[in-house]
Amino acid sequence: MSTLTDLTLAEARDKLKAREISARELTDAHLTAIEKARPLNAFITETPEKARAMADQADKRLAEGVAGPLEGVPLAIKDLFCTEGVQTTAASHILQGFVPTYESTVTKNLWHAGAVLLGKTNLDEFAMGSSNETSYFGPVISPWRRTGDPTPLVPGGSSGGSAAAVAAGLALGATGTDTGGSIRQPAAVAGICGLKPTYGRCSRWGIVAFASSLDQAGPMARTVGDCAILLKAMASHDAKDSTSLNVGVPDYEKSVRAGVKGLRIGIPKEVRGEGLSAEIAALWDKGAEWLKAQGAEIVEVSLKHAHHALPAYYIVAPAEASSNLARYDGVRYGLRVPGDDITQTYENTRAAGFGREVQRRILIGTYVLSAGYYDAYYLRAQKIRTLIARDFEEAFKGCDLILTPTTPGPAFAIGAKTSDPVEMYLNDVFTVTVNLAGLPGMSVPAGLTGDGLPLGLQLIGKPFDEETIFRAAGAIEEAAQFTARPGDWWSTS
Repeated sequence: MSTLTDLTLAEARDKLKAREISARELTDAHLTAIEKARPLNAFITETPEKARAMADQADKRLAEGVAGPLEGVPLAIKDLFCTEGVQTTAASHILQGFVPTYESTVTKNLWHAGAVLLGKTNLDEFAMGSSNETSYFGPVISPWRRTGDPTPLVPGGSSGGSAAAVAAGLALGATGTDTGGSIRQPAAVAGICGLKPTYGRCSRWGIVAFASSLDQAGPMARTVGDCAILLKAMASHDAKDSTSLNVGVPDYEKSVRAGVKGLRIGIPKEVRGEGLSAEIAALWDKGAEWLKAQGAEIVEVSLKHAHHALPAYYIVAPAEASSNLARYDGVRYGLRVPGDDITQTYENTRAAGFGREVQRRILIGTYVLSAGYYDAYYLRAQKIRTLIARDFEEAFKGCDLILTPTTPGPAFAIGAKTSDPVEMYLNDVFTVTVNLAGLPGMSVPAGLTGDGLPLGLQLIGKPFDEETIFRAAGAIEEAAQFTARPGDWWSTS
């Protein structure tokens, strides 16, 4: 049974179509793995009965020859996607027990393609965090450990549960959401692939909102090809989402081995700054060499406003969060803590329902939107956002893709940065520019630190040009030959 959880998504898909394995036995293998891996705390809600029922239906369709492109493939879903009849919490006490009567567009697309729901993965509360330590349901523990050191490490965030599930072999793939790096950053530190698509490529309908102008759903999987398969199924135009764009969805899988010959890869000169570890810097250079050796041209580009991205992001995102989270008032749904009047009910509910980091960001967002500070902070941040987008437009006149590190360093110990929010926010320094500009970006595992932890490289593409990203990501994957996997210490702990 354990060999089934070692399959890539593409391998499992092909074996299912060939009837070499059944969806039921593939699903059972992953459910068993999930049970053994509960010390990782990767899932908030497990759905074994639903998974087996979906797998049995998949086997019927496979037998009848009417299988979808993901028929029988077991997936984990970040608990930010509303799933009909299955608890959706956003890892917050304020939504604990909330069971949607509707399905998000992205997950509906996956079920239509034949995928199987294993459960809902843990995350930072309302996707606010870079380490998966802000969840009401406790932190996710990374399946990775430093060589010879049992210290528990973070899996990255906010999509840390999805990253841990995929890295530990608990699911063949998973969904994530990315507001400032929340797919790419956990993918990098967990040694898997993660893609943040172009803003508008995947529908946001039915996904619990954090910052509406930044949020985007995307795939997380062990290989570049698996991410390509998932994105094809996830992406669609959706009339229910006003930011969803009606553009064609290519067959991304065909791009993965298309090669990079003739592509120009930009290296931004301003990105090499403080906080970049020597190992990450060396890997970045190696990544450029890999692409050059396969026929790409390496060119220098300028992103002169990139150093303003992080402070601008931490004004824009909390501002939008303060607006989006105003709906959680203890009246319509979710937690309700009564008070003497409606105002006190609001206050009691939000005080008890929101965690410390969410409260911090709501307060920051409310402050920067308040009279007297709107122009000084929020308006200036939006101007910086425009300048960052223009920088990318200029850079892409001279290149097809941009290569950077995904994170400043590897996974860190649980609790190491929780006392310093600014230091925690710096984990997003290489990823937030992509969200501010609405561009696609992907993290690919490319190496290990000296003490055995994964490191990732990031590829940034032009709007709706995920195909070219997959070309370069496939080239890096082929050159890096990253086959490292975490141990299974959790199954014996």
